[in-house]
Amino acid sequence: MMLEKISSNYCFDGEQLRFRHDSEVLSCSMNFSIYLPKAAVRAIEEGLRTSFPTLYWLSGLTCTDENFVQKAGAQSIASELGLILIIPDTSPRGEEVPDDKAAAYDFGLGAGFYLNATEAPFNKHYQMYDYICHELPSIVEANFPINRDAQSIFGHSMGGHGALTIALKNAERFKSVSAFSPICATTNCPWGEKALSLYLGDNRKSWLEYDAAHLIRHSKNHIPMLIDQGSADDFLKDQLKPELLLAACQEAGYPVQYNLRPGYDHSFFFIASYIESHIRFHHEILTGSKIV
Repeated sequence: MMLEKISSNYCFDGEQLRFRHDSEVLSCSMNFSIYLPKAAVRAIEEGLRTSFPTLYWLSGLTCTDENFVQKAGAQSIASELGLILIIPDTSPRGEEVPDDKAAAYDFGLGAGFYLNATEAPFNKHYQMYDYICHELPSIVEANFPINRDAQSIFGHSMGGHGALTIALKNAERFKSVSAFSPICATTNCPWGEKALSLYLGDNRKSWLEYDAAHLIRHSKNHIPMLIDQGSADDFLKDQLKPELLLAACQEAGYPVQYNLRPGYDHSFFFIASYIESHIRFHHEILTGSKIV
């Protein structure tokens, strides 16, 4: 598949890149960002047949692939540790892609919820689960030195929901998962109920495939999981509901490292404060320097 380079910036001796491509899965043009650490840049320049552990980041409501790249401060530690970062967009894009009629921030463009929509008119374009799990990986693995056997995933808010649900359903592929302020139980919060009903229809049973707390209760393969949540998050009580995920973990005997961070909110200031600890968490597992 042809990639059109949109931008390239030297960053911590690595390279921050942005590309555009035509997506068959989403039936539109899509952008994604990728950070190549200094070791990967050197390997490419020297023609070395070396691959690198990789982290997928999934962003939250209203974001594109650029928010994390510009605000999280992840490149420094990724370059130090030799990790590739892949940052997709949060939804399909384009004039032909249907949006919320009221242009609401929590549905439609910028709010793909990392699922495969079944309801018209959204089912033609909103196939973000397949895009993240299949199409985008095939593209980046064909064009960059990615180690297919050393991949993990993390995200924020809606992207935290996406990271958790995708990892839980693909535990054979992702070695670890982490999240900042994730939507923990989409079937039990206003954001989730709105999105799932419009994307998937009225059959609430089908919604459970995209509910992290439900998936944990039925998970057979336990991968390392880290969650950070700010105590001053305005969405904590009504939308995120980590207590439902923690209850599911306890019920299923699923080990999780959960940190409630006093005073932190839902913003990228929170993410930037703890991004290094998340990247180090994944690096230890992906490189085998930590026994789990």
